[in-house]
Parts: sequence; structure tokens; C-alpha cells
Amino acid sequence: MAELRKRGLITAVVCSNAFLKLGQTQAKIFGVPDLPLLVIQHPLGGLDLDSVKGRAEVATPQFVKLIQEHVR
Repeated sequence: MAELRKRGLITAVVCSNAFLKLGQTQAKIFGVPDLPLLVIQHPLGGLDLDSVKGRAEVATPQFVKLIQEHVR
């Protein structure tokens, strides 16, 4: 993701709230401190399909907003 972001592409990483600080730190380390993190509730692993869909319903509007901000 870092390389795609550096090339100017719209990118984001889905990150559960438990790993938000780690995601922010990694983005800085890889040279993209402005990398958007789409924050969802932890955990993601081990969930049933309906719960995963619920996480996607939280992340999708965040990504749509990101795209809209870059299109303007």
C-alpha cells in the first residue's frame, strides 16, 4: 500500500481499532504518514459472515469519503 500511495493512487488500509496505533506507526515507518486507515471494530478474524458484512458496512463509507475528497 505504501508504494501505491507514494505513486499518488487512492489507497487505504482496513485496520481494526485494536491495531490503530500500530497502523499509524507502520505508515510513518514506510514513508506515508498520511495513509488513510479505515477503522473497524476488532476483531475481524473468526467472525461469521454477517459480522464481517457489518465491518464492511463501517469501512465502506470511510472509503467512499476518501475517494470523494480526491476527486474534487
